[in-house]
This record gives sequence, structure tokens and C-alpha cells, in this order.
Amino acid sequence: MGQGMTREWVQSMTDEPAVDGVSADGVSADGASAGAASAQPAPFLSSVMQVEPQWIDCNGHLNMAYYNVLFDRAIDELWLELGIGPDYMKERGGSTFSAECHVRYLREIHQADPVRITVLLLAADDKRLHTFEELRHGHEGWLSATSENIHLHVDIAARKTAPFPTDIRARIEAVADAHRALARPEGIGRKITMPLKSA
Repeated sequence: MGQGMTREWVQSMTDEPAVDGVSADGVSADGASAGAASAQPAPFLSSVMQVEPQWIDCNGHLNMAYYNVLFDRAIDELWLELGIGPDYMKERGGSTFSAECHVRYLREIHQADPVRITVLLLAADDKRLHTFEELRHGHEGWLSATSENIHLHVDIAARKTAPFPTDIRARIEAVADAHRALARPEGIGRKITMPLKSA
């Protein structure tokens, strides 16, 4: 489970069907992908979320910290699809911890704006997941922010990294394989730098 989320919020998602009928690999229950008539892979698409009043800072826009809350909620939705949500932690003793995060703030977003997040599973191995998220205005579609992350699978009792169980690993690999066919958005792997201005 992602960090910074209440267990109650995540648990409220466990009885929901796939978001808008779209599974983690982007294929809908009737065989069609999100936004396409044929069964083509697509990024995972979160539910529509709202920017809450208490998240607005003195500059009149969404505070930087709460972008991470929204990104984390989208990850929690994907984790439910992969079978590593709250029930997984309770029944099998595993969870995920965030190890690295790089957020880019590209365009302001404001109170009550609807947002939606796509998630690409860029890579995975026996203990790690590499994701890239894009946060967009829920109605107009423009890009507000991106977040690139490394997540570690952890044995909660031992508080140490541990391999995913075989069945979970297979589900993760199926999504990763589907997402490998997708175009890579701009910004993946980008490092923080301040280029020198030419004279």
C-alpha cells in the first residue's frame, strides 16, 4: 500500500470494480481498451478525484505536498488491481514502501478541479516496481504534474524487502508486459538540473 493514505480510504476502494471497467493493463471487461474499440494496452487510469479545499496553499493553488496524495491514491487503486492492497497486507503480510520519488509540477491546479491520473508500470523485478504517473485535469485533459517512483515490496513482520509471491509476480509481469508496448511519455528518467543560460 502506498504511504500517506488512510486505510479507510483505500479499503473503500476494495469493493469497487475496475476503474470505469478498465483493468490494470487498460483492457475493459468487454475486451475493449480505454478510449479504443480494440483490445490494445493502455496505461492504468484512476478514478476521478477532486482537489479538496484544505489542500490549497497561500498561493491559491494545490500545495505541492497534496500532489503526492493524489498520486498515491492512484497507486493504491492500481495496487488493488494487482492484488497487493490492504487485504494482501492483512492476509499475507506484505506491502510496498516508497523508495524514491521525482515529481514535476508543470501547470497549476485549483480548488474543486477534477483530476485523473494515468499510471505506467515501466519495470518490475522480484522486489521492485518502477512507475510513472501523469496527473491531468479530469475534464480538459491538460497535464499538471508527473511523478516517477520506485516501490519496494516489504515483509511487514520483518520490516525488510522480500520477493513478491509467485502469483502476485505473475500478475505484475502481465501488466508490465502490456505496458512495455506503450509509448514512453516525456519526462521519464529526467534528473533535476538547472541549465546554464548562454551569454
